[in-house]
Amino acid sequence: MSPTTLELINSAEMLSDEEVVRRILQGETALFELIMRRYNQRLYRVARAILRDDSEAEDVMQDAYVRAYQHLAQFAGRSRFATWLTRIAIHEALARSQRRRLTEQFDASARSEGTVDGEAEVVANALNPEEQLSVSELGRALEDAILSIPEQYRLVLMMRDVEQLNTQETAAALDLTEENVKVRLHRARAMVRKNLFAQAGAEAPAAFGFMGPRCDRVVARVMERVSAESK
Repeated sequence: MSPTTLELINSAEMLSDEEVVRRILQGETALFELIMRRYNQRLYRVARAILRDDSEAEDVMQDAYVRAYQHLAQFAGRSRFATWLTRIAIHEALARSQRRRLTEQFDASARSEGTVDGEAEVVANALNPEEQLSVSELGRALEDAILSIPEQYRLVLMMRDVEQLNTQETAAALDLTEENVKVRLHRARAMVRKNLFAQAGAEAPAAFGFMGPRCDRVVARVMERVSAESK
């Protein structure tokens, strides 16, 4: 990062998302990095809750950011910018998930042998070395427990208990009623063993970490694409 870009981002650090967006639209493209730094963690957690795969979650984040940048002028301010951005990431992740399911169904029909139950594959997905260093054993057990429940409950649980959004924010991001969010959250928590959550409650925000080199990698790739868009 050049000193000029760093100074620009530091000077805008205290600005609201909406003000940062206004300045980006006025030509200060480098400030889009500030938006990514603010929301990398949330978008990663949301994408991984849907896809249950680190690499695909990163790909979705990049695509979501680029799509958001391309349509930044269409942000009307009817909802918070964070909600608007989260919705884009959710839609990107759901679309990728649907494509993956169709591919898996096609592959399954082409095989003569039986297939492995999709839920069982969660257990087989080992955490990478970076995750092993970034969260505790208890945190990893919590990740496995969350990833093993159905998507509609997993996503609500991720946003409420891990990302720590309130009911209203979660409902807005997922296009659900607040009552529906509460019901799904209750059921999701019931699916995750009560004793695990009792032990891991303080660990929940640390699970599904997306900091350091991985965060920098996504930011660098997106800014390359954004720069190309701006030319």
